[in-house]
Amino acid sequence: MAKYFFDTYAILEIIKNNGNYAPYLGEPIMTSVLNIGELYNSLLRESTEKLALFWFDTLKDMAMPVGLGTIKSAMEFRHANRKKNFSMVDCIGYQLARENNLIFLTGDKEFEGIENVEFVK
Repeated sequence: MAKYFFDTYAILEIIKNNGNYAPYLGEPIMTSVLNIGELYNSLLRESTEKLALFWFDTLKDMAMPVGLGTIKSAMEFRHANRKKNFSMVDCIGYQLARENNLIFLTGDKEFEGIENVEFVK
């Protein structure tokens, strides 16, 4: 059973072999369809299409769909925290994590100290 929701930041750090993420390597990677899109875009920009396609294909079956209720709640969270620089995808991922009793795993500095977040740099 999954324990964590992997933010795009966390997945990228795993791909980059950041040792701080080694404890999470045995965990199933749960993420959203939006995070997979964000990851794919990032890998196309920073790496190769081959690597981007590999991770897209590897993670596509672990992608959680995003419903309108989740989007609404996520945008309410974003609005309530508008002084922070949260992206839309990050807020949706955070909300999905909460809705599915998962811990939001990220190294995004904006989430440090937020409830239900495991912050790993």
